[in-house]
Amino acid sequence: MAAPRDNFQWISTFLDAQAAEAGASQNTLLAYGRDLKDLTAWLEHRTLDFLTASQDDIEAYLINCDAQGLARSTRARRLSAAKQIYRFAFEEGWREDNPAIQIRGPGREKRLPKTLDVIEVDRLLDAARQTGRSTADRLRNTCLMELLYATGMRVTELVSLPVSAARGDPRMLLIMGKGGKERMVPLSPPARDALAVWLAARDDTEADHEAKGKPASRFLFPSRGKSGHLTRHRFYLLIKELAVTGGVSPDKVTPHTLRHAFATHLLANGADLRAIQALLGHADIATTEIYTHVLDARLQELVLEHHPLAKDAG
Repeated sequence: MAAPRDNFQWISTFLDAQAAEAGASQNTLLAYGRDLKDLTAWLEHRTLDFLTASQDDIEAYLINCDAQGLARSTRARRLSAAKQIYRFAFEEGWREDNPAIQIRGPGREKRLPKTLDVIEVDRLLDAARQTGRSTADRLRNTCLMELLYATGMRVTELVSLPVSAARGDPRMLLIMGKGGKERMVPLSPPARDALAVWLAARDDTEADHEAKGKPASRFLFPSRGKSGHLTRHRFYLLIKELAVTGGVSPDKVTPHTLRHAFATHLLANGADLRAIQALLGHADIATTEIYTHVLDARLQELVLEHHPLAKDAG
């Protein structure tokens, strides 16, 4: 197959293949698109394109990213996008070489994920029960938070849950994860209760919409926006609002923080690392192992804060 002449055709064809063959999520495709468009702009400014760029050119681009003060993680991600598109181009026969294959990235800074104490999670759950313009809003917010903490779902998985997954008072939820991979996660009694109450309120609202000739939503957390469900951005704003209401530092609280709390609290209570890996939907156990370091760091912090000999040493 002949190589496309236009840089944006390269990107478009690559993204189509990632979606169709690799099952890449919409968020992954958007990230690839942003990074590759940035590389395209840099190349075109130098009268280059994907077909003519050399290893030196790609390295010069990364040096430019560093000079802009971009974070190490951002530079690593941009190199990864370049490596992926050039590997695809090589496999398709668009180029006889891969100019990015031998470039070593800056690596990632090994920062432990932020997590929350159990008492902080309790405050967020209490805040959810009090926050909202209506009873339905408060029931929805409670259900969102209970499900997130009970399952460790990614926020995209949570907001896009189909309502069919919640029917019949389920003990387990079927979650569609990254790359279209499915996994089952158990629900805690509080999460099941919050789900049942929200589902009844949601169905009443949807019945009113249907009576007015509007189609029923297929999502557990419907929205009249383009996506048809509560957006990640709206949930991000909501969880910051809950942090303020609950007296938890908003800087500590993101949707992903609840996922981290789910994992670290399970581990602290003796759960098996492989079980946590399955519940989180991690492809590699090494990703899950980071929580052992979080737990070690937290235990060390507790000793330094509360052990009498540590206080004497201070």
